[in-house]
Amino acid sequence: METSKSNASDPFTSALRLLSSRDLSEAELRRKLAKFGFSTSDIDGAIDKCHEYRYLDDQRYALARARSLAQSGKGVGRKIMLDLKQRGIDEATACQALDDIAAEIPPEQVMRDLLERRFSQFSYDQASDKERRRVVGYLQRRGFALDLIFTILRETST
Repeated sequence: METSKSNASDPFTSALRLLSSRDLSEAELRRKLAKFGFSTSDIDGAIDKCHEYRYLDDQRYALARARSLAQSGKGVGRKIMLDLKQRGIDEATACQALDDIAAEIPPEQVMRDLLERRFSQFSYDQASDKERRRVVGYLQRRGFALDLIFTILRETST
């Protein structure tokens, strides 16, 4: 009597299950499959099959992740770059995604939307030094360049 492998022992089925809940980068999928105890060769085979069926695409993933961070105001520029690198996206793919998103959603607009949503009553001219530092620090942590921050803050205060 022939026994078939269970779904738990099939790396491709496990990969599909992981990808059905959310998109992953190739590096993330590799890490997760390795945690399940699959061999490197089995993981490589599953990854190749996922690429073949277009279930796995780092370029698509990077663009979607960058878009999500920019639209939510959680990051632009270097913040997105760091996030993508932490998720295993190579630098060339991350730079391409960053350029595409910057053209689609300008950082200036992201910052204006974020300021309106988060600091609607903030006026740079009337704020105390402590309040200015708080707002500037908040924007810097999201990846905005300091010169852009001051340009937009001064522009919105007039």
